[in-house]
Amino acid sequence: MYLADASLLTINATFWIELIAFVLMIGVLARYVYPRVIEAAEARQRAIAAELEQAEKARAEADGRLHEAEARLEDARKTAQTMIEGATRSAEQLRQELKQKAEEDAKRLLESARKEIVAERDQAIQSVRNEVAGLVIAATEKVIGETLDAAKHKQLIERAIAEVASVDSGR
Repeated sequence: MYLADASLLTINATFWIELIAFVLMIGVLARYVYPRVIEAAEARQRAIAAELEQAEKARAEADGRLHEAEARLEDARKTAQTMIEGATRSAEQLRQELKQKAEEDAKRLLESARKEIVAERDQAIQSVRNEVAGLVIAATEKVIGETLDAAKHKQLIERAIAEVASVDSGR
């Protein structure tokens, strides 16, 4: 039995030594190691939180830039559309102005041609009158055999012109 008691005592002594070593190790770890581990973990946690906060700020800034870029793009589209509409209106207005100018030029040319035709017709009528007057005077001198004074010449010429005009109007 003594042997059994001695082994029991040895087991008890080992147990107490291991327990004391374990408690001392826990104490050393708690005093020196765990605070540093906890401090490193908290620092790591703070760094991760700071990085997450920075990432959130960067995302918010990127969203802001995206919205700003979209707004600028929409403004550019509106400006381009306005410019296209303005150019279209300007082109249409220019086309209308050119058409109107062409019509005015055509009217002017037509009126000028009409005036020229009227002037040439009047000149031709005057030329015919002068020639008829000369023929009437020559015929009258031959028929009458004498020269008439200026008043009779004029009267005969007017009467001949009136007859020619009435015959011409009858056609």
